[in-house]
Amino acid sequence: MQQIIECVPNFSEGNDLSIIKQITNEIEITEGVKLLDVDPGKATNRTVVTFVGTPEAVIDAAFRAIKKAAELIDMSKHTGEHPRMGATDVCPLIPVSNISMEETAAFARRLAERVGSELNIPTYLYEAAQPNPSRNNLSVIRAGEYEGFFKKIKLPEWKPDFGPSVMPEKAGATVIGARDFLIAYNVNLNTKSTRLANSIAFDIRENGRVKRKGNPITGEVELDAQGEPVRVPGLLKACKAIGWFIEEYDIAQVSINLTNYNITSIHKCFDACCGSADKRGLRVTGSELVGLIPLKALTDAGEYYLKKQGRSIGVSEKEKIHIAVKSLGLDNLGPFDASKKIIEYVLRDAKHAPLVNMKLSTFVNETASESAAPGGGSVSAAIGALGAALGTMVANLSAAKRGWEEKSSAFSDWADRGQKIKDRLLYLVDEDTASFNAVMLAYSMPKTTAEEKATRSEAIEKANLYATQIPLEVMDTAHGALPLILAMVTLGNQNGISDAGVGALCLQTAVEGAYLNVRINAKDLKDRMAAQQLMEQGKQLSDSTKIRLQEILKVVHDIL
Repeated sequence: MQQIIECVPNFSEGNDLSIIKQITNEIEITEGVKLLDVDPGKATNRTVVTFVGTPEAVIDAAFRAIKKAAELIDMSKHTGEHPRMGATDVCPLIPVSNISMEETAAFARRLAERVGSELNIPTYLYEAAQPNPSRNNLSVIRAGEYEGFFKKIKLPEWKPDFGPSVMPEKAGATVIGARDFLIAYNVNLNTKSTRLANSIAFDIRENGRVKRKGNPITGEVELDAQGEPVRVPGLLKACKAIGWFIEEYDIAQVSINLTNYNITSIHKCFDACCGSADKRGLRVTGSELVGLIPLKALTDAGEYYLKKQGRSIGVSEKEKIHIAVKSLGLDNLGPFDASKKIIEYVLRDAKHAPLVNMKLSTFVNETASESAAPGGGSVSAAIGALGAALGTMVANLSAAKRGWEEKSSAFSDWADRGQKIKDRLLYLVDEDTASFNAVMLAYSMPKTTAEEKATRSEAIEKANLYATQIPLEVMDTAHGALPLILAMVTLGNQNGISDAGVGALCLQTAVEGAYLNVRINAKDLKDRMAAQQLMEQGKQLSDSTKIRLQEILKVVHDIL
């Protein structure tokens, strides 16, 4: 499996688009990476760039971009609302797929060493890449910012990890590290007051505020036994925040970094800001994302607000995202384009799920054409998805039934399970055709030499195995929806009893249709033991489905 990491460098230029473009060009021309997002901010005079790729390619692209930024950006002339210390202010690497944090940190150290030695830029390590706990926090490293670093860098305790102990006037210094996925997030307020925005930031951020004697604003700072300021912790863990005024929007914002959204979610943070603002007579008017966000962070938010509304969470992914966007006001300052803001969507190939994304009439006509794919396997998965969808529909109707409020949560859980099964079967529609195409590709491989014949034979066996495993997964997934259907015909809204019955018949067709594909594909496997095991698993699922179907249909017919 290919290792993938994300890189999110922040460059100290947010106004001159020609400079930004020259920097991002260095990323785009690097083979093995994909530029996902470029988010310039005028008031902050800062651009957040996001790209992903294989580790070697990512650190090469990052080095090229850091070098170009040092050539084009003059920090002696830079001003902006955001704290900064260099042309490339910070450059984190984030593990995305099949790579550990430790491995990612090692790549960050390699990049930092190269920047320090080849570009003569003072470079500091932070977070997981920094072995010294006393200097792994970005805000601590950056304290004093660009202007203060000419003196700070000469202090023994602030000697750079790599590069010279002299602050370059033009390029400044940079910080490179490895961290978890960070959500950069701003909450909009109906005020221009930076002071009030900061007071909300102090309320919510983990670091809280300093404790004062007497007046909480002007009183003397209370010190501990070591002479350090005593702090009152904020409401949220894994949350950093400051308040600022954005001239571009003519409002104050709470600027937030959620360093681990599994600890503090975006919706929990938003609601905390709303509560804090309300205490001060303010109102949160919306929010905005800077850069990208993981899909789960938004679907979790959608589910949270659906539950608050007393609605079923068993709705489509698209609907959950819509609810999240509207509830968080992510479209308050401009349209929210999920295809450009959700990292999984940006990573999708333009030809993602070609069959599922077809019109129904186009899919049917494509199936009827002289091409062998899509065939029975894809159609079985599609029918199974419809069966799961019908069961999910009845669950949602039951969750919304007046007078059944005490049962709503249970039906909502059933609907959510049904959505997951439906989504997996939709994925398998295209995956079945892809597995068939892989078999055809293997058979078309050259077979002139003995080596070519051996390679071709191995590829054919591997492709045939996968082409057998996919319909078996269709069987297993469709079979997994039968408990949903049984629950709906016995417990659900009886107005949907015929729909649930049709759903059961669709699922049986999916299981039996996929079983035919397991059998026909398994016969071409040379590994007869593996073939026999796959067919036995298929037969067990087929037999079990027939028994379950009779149980469900008896209930349906008795009620009708």
